[in-house]
Amino acid sequence: MRVGVEVGGTFTDLVAIGDDGRLLVTKVPSTPARPDEGALNAIDSAGIDLARVDDLVHGSTVATNAILERKGARVLMVVTEGTRDILFIQRHNRRQIYDLFYRKPEPVVRRRDVVEAPERIDATGAVVDALDVETTLTRIAERLDAEDDYGAVAICLLNAYVEPAHEQAVADAVRKRFQNLKVTVSSDVCREFREYERASTTALAAYVQPVIDAYLGRFGAELTRRGHTGRFSVMQSNGGRLPAAGMARSAITALFSGPAAGVVGATRQAVRSGFGNIITFDMGGTSTDVCLVQDGQPDLSAATEIDGLPVKTPVIDIATVGAGGGSLVWIDDGGLLRVGPESAGADPGPACYGRGGQRPTITDCHLVRGTIRAETFLGGSMQLDRAAAKAVIAPVADQLGLSPVEAADAAIRVAEANIVRAIQRISTERGHDPRDFALLPFGGAGPMLACRVAEDLGINTVLVPPAAGVLSAYGLLASDFVHFESRTHQVRLEDGNAAEIRGVIAEVGAAAAAHLRDLGLDGDVGLKLGLDMRYVGQAFEIPVDLGDRAPADLAPATIRDLFEAAHHRVFEFDKAGGSAIEIVAFRAGASVPPGVQPDLSGDAAVTEIADHTDFHEHGAQHTGAPCTTRPGQGVPVTGPALVEDGTSTILVADGWRGAVDAAHNLILRRDEEKQNA
Repeated sequence: MRVGVEVGGTFTDLVAIGDDGRLLVTKVPSTPARPDEGALNAIDSAGIDLARVDDLVHGSTVATNAILERKGARVLMVVTEGTRDILFIQRHNRRQIYDLFYRKPEPVVRRRDVVEAPERIDATGAVVDALDVETTLTRIAERLDAEDDYGAVAICLLNAYVEPAHEQAVADAVRKRFQNLKVTVSSDVCREFREYERASTTALAAYVQPVIDAYLGRFGAELTRRGHTGRFSVMQSNGGRLPAAGMARSAITALFSGPAAGVVGATRQAVRSGFGNIITFDMGGTSTDVCLVQDGQPDLSAATEIDGLPVKTPVIDIATVGAGGGSLVWIDDGGLLRVGPESAGADPGPACYGRGGQRPTITDCHLVRGTIRAETFLGGSMQLDRAAAKAVIAPVADQLGLSPVEAADAAIRVAEANIVRAIQRISTERGHDPRDFALLPFGGAGPMLACRVAEDLGINTVLVPPAAGVLSAYGLLASDFVHFESRTHQVRLEDGNAAEIRGVIAEVGAAAAAHLRDLGLDGDVGLKLGLDMRYVGQAFEIPVDLGDRAPADLAPATIRDLFEAAHHRVFEFDKAGGSAIEIVAFRAGASVPPGVQPDLSGDAAVTEIADHTDFHEHGAQHTGAPCTTRPGQGVPVTGPALVEDGTSTILVADGWRGAVDAAHNLILRRDEEKQNA
């Protein structure tokens, strides 16, 4: 048996697939204070015998929460003498330019916890000042003696991305002398230039490493105690997983594991139906995540931010907006109806959950307007209180002069507008026409809004996978083992440098593959190569995908063509006539498939109409609309209707119709007259 367990902000999802292909899905409330308890509760609820589990993959928000809630380890940071304030000076940009009280993001390291090492290496890798290890250790010891609550040491020396010898020497000395401290080195985490971003990434990696180690150690020990002897893996932000042991130096890569797993699961399921170009739409309890996928490959970004702090590690390029099922509905000082970003989370959750929630949420709104049925929520395993939902929405309705049903519908329309804006950021604003893509909704709430969101974007096809509410957990099982290596190495794109360029590409690719083999992954290793490039004189570079081309096939002329095409796609122009081009960074992603790909077949046994229901939606009252379980292959569904699959509710809006295909996806298409309206 293979098991994926994904801990979300509101629910913990589990997907288990047996050797016989039998699919088991479970959804239980999360336990924010101890996420591992939620994961174990899901395993218990599913009745899984861990001794029979060969492959268990886990995704959680532990690293993310540690940073957002500032509950990581206290970090002592070692920098080059004279660069003590690098984390505090940051960059000159202001995120809120009209805020007179604006303050830069607060680093996770305090200034008094920064120690300077006597040393200096220049940008070519030459030693300017030799490293004084003993003085550095003395300064570290003085800080540790003054306060004894440090849990980690972060080492980020100037230009160590070129020559890491000084960093490694300090790390070796610290590990030998202070054996109780976790040590994180920038040249292990991020061998790229731009000192502030590299220092921030190193500090954050050190900050979360003890938290992740403790969490995985506790969770792994409990799995072992319950009889699990199979493989235990952890999802990363880049869309791949690693064995739990591999997170010992890669905790920072687990920041956004849940959203990344959802994109992987959505992509794999869409490809089965022949859809390579999709926009994923993951609406869970606390937020909505959207991602653009082209030719079956989600976009990867070389960097991201968390709580305003930069992180230079590859992540699936996901845009997030605070519009989840648990997002709070409120009226601002100007009298406008707003949704999110604050969420009721798992505790207390929406008012209709009956756990003490006193403020209206989007889930409460769905219950009030009838697009969620109280008696069938989560397959009938969780009862909802419609009266409680109506009671918390009533004050909002009174302020707006609307009935509770109309106010609930209006709030959902605001949430839809927020989601449309997020999708436009990753599509229209980057030169992609959303009408060229299918919309793939998942998460517990995504399929309820998908048709209307698609209409606002001009999208005519919606693809809803089976067990859409737990697709992220399926994505854990569908993901490959992945590791990325990057290297800043500036070189002109010229024929005379061809051998050097090929050599660095081969070196970075070999390092990525070797890391996976060192973790005991012996399967066929696939490599995807990329470069960061720019015209000489430009301040910033753009990514150029080399695909799976072998280094020997990469002549400078080939790379130039790829760069000019990428540059034109981003900026709508390229400098013809042999303008000088330079490579700034080399990237390689190594992957090993987990074995047999899991099949998310879902339950297609029930084909008859199960019931009828009444619901209000977009100002229209639908009386006696069909309400069915997920239909079998080829059985038509025509809107307005509700389709319930036990993990989510699919709202087939008026003017939409479709059927389940051979890959078990429900393909919905907009009527032609609706498209032309």
